[in-house]
Amino acid sequence: MTSQNTPQTPATAPGASTPSTGSLPLDIRQDVAMLAADLMDIESVSGNEGALADAVEQALTGLEHLHVVRNGDAIVARTSLGRGERVILAGHLDTVPLPTASGARGTVPSTWDGEVLYGRGATDMKGGVAVQLALAATLLEPNKDLTIIFYDHEEVAASKSGLGRLVRENRELLNADFGILLEPTNGTVEGGCNGTIRFEATTKGIAAHSARAWMGENAIHAAAPILARLAAYDPATVTVDGLDYRESLNAVKIHGGTAGNVIPDACVVEINYRFAPDKTPAQAEAHVRDVLAGFDLVCTDSSSGARPGLTAPAAASFVAAVGREPLPKYGWTDVARLSELGIPAVNFGPGDALLAHSDNEHVHGGAIRECLAALTRWLA
Repeated sequence: MTSQNTPQTPATAPGASTPSTGSLPLDIRQDVAMLAADLMDIESVSGNEGALADAVEQALTGLEHLHVVRNGDAIVARTSLGRGERVILAGHLDTVPLPTASGARGTVPSTWDGEVLYGRGATDMKGGVAVQLALAATLLEPNKDLTIIFYDHEEVAASKSGLGRLVRENRELLNADFGILLEPTNGTVEGGCNGTIRFEATTKGIAAHSARAWMGENAIHAAAPILARLAAYDPATVTVDGLDYRESLNAVKIHGGTAGNVIPDACVVEINYRFAPDKTPAQAEAHVRDVLAGFDLVCTDSSSGARPGLTAPAAASFVAAVGREPLPKYGWTDVARLSELGIPAVNFGPGDALLAHSDNEHVHGGAIRECLAALTRWLA
């Protein structure tokens, strides 16, 4: 397969500075790790995916075996070969904001250090998007029909999600038997995902001058029992369809007070519960309200988890092609959206998810090539 074996030229060899591609056409038949670098060089922080979406659309539109549809900055490319199964390969185009720390390497443009590619999106998830594009270019006769989805606004509020917009406006394009989200998993299949739900717990007090504190009631002090309960909470590990999902319940932000000489009259603790996919959001909410009984809780956001999906025939054959024992996905991903559509789905992509969003974000070029090779073995 030419996309894995294209010789490196001096201008693009690892170790060389990678120039910004801007809006130049993408070469989606080149070495897939080099393609990842080109994608990273097109800055696409959430809300600014347009230039990258243009480049992806331009590259795919020239492929005669694909039917390409664009919705905003989301692009869907489909084969129509009459195969017995259809598989979704999905990935998001956007990244979190660029790092601000001096000397951070997880930025734009990308850089190489030997075979390691540094820059924003290296793991989350332009390495995976490069694999999608390479498969689109080279698999003219896959053994399954493919729906390859590139979408915007994954790293921000769920209401802005490009995949969610496709579900609402182009649902007919998303019919499939199985889905793979190319989020970073270190090349191991990760089934399903935890759900997530957020709350605000508010405590009230009475404002007073801090020199006469006895005249007021301190709302921040009143939040201490909330923090104590959360600190003492023993999170569960729940086995779902053979995979062990670790839960967590934590305070993630706290704010209150108006000035350095005023007793605060209000305090808000923001809380996040990551729950196993055996629970619905309603069950997760009931659990948190039980843990924090007696406090004023407002649910601000929730997303369902997804069961592993490993019982689907396509999933079993894919796991066999990868050749590694599947693991659970602890974080929330868009496999949950596919699961809500009745499509079993897994996560599988290059790179270490622990490096995502970091100032040191990077991926090994070999990991991107290995991901492409595994999917090619399964689909060719």
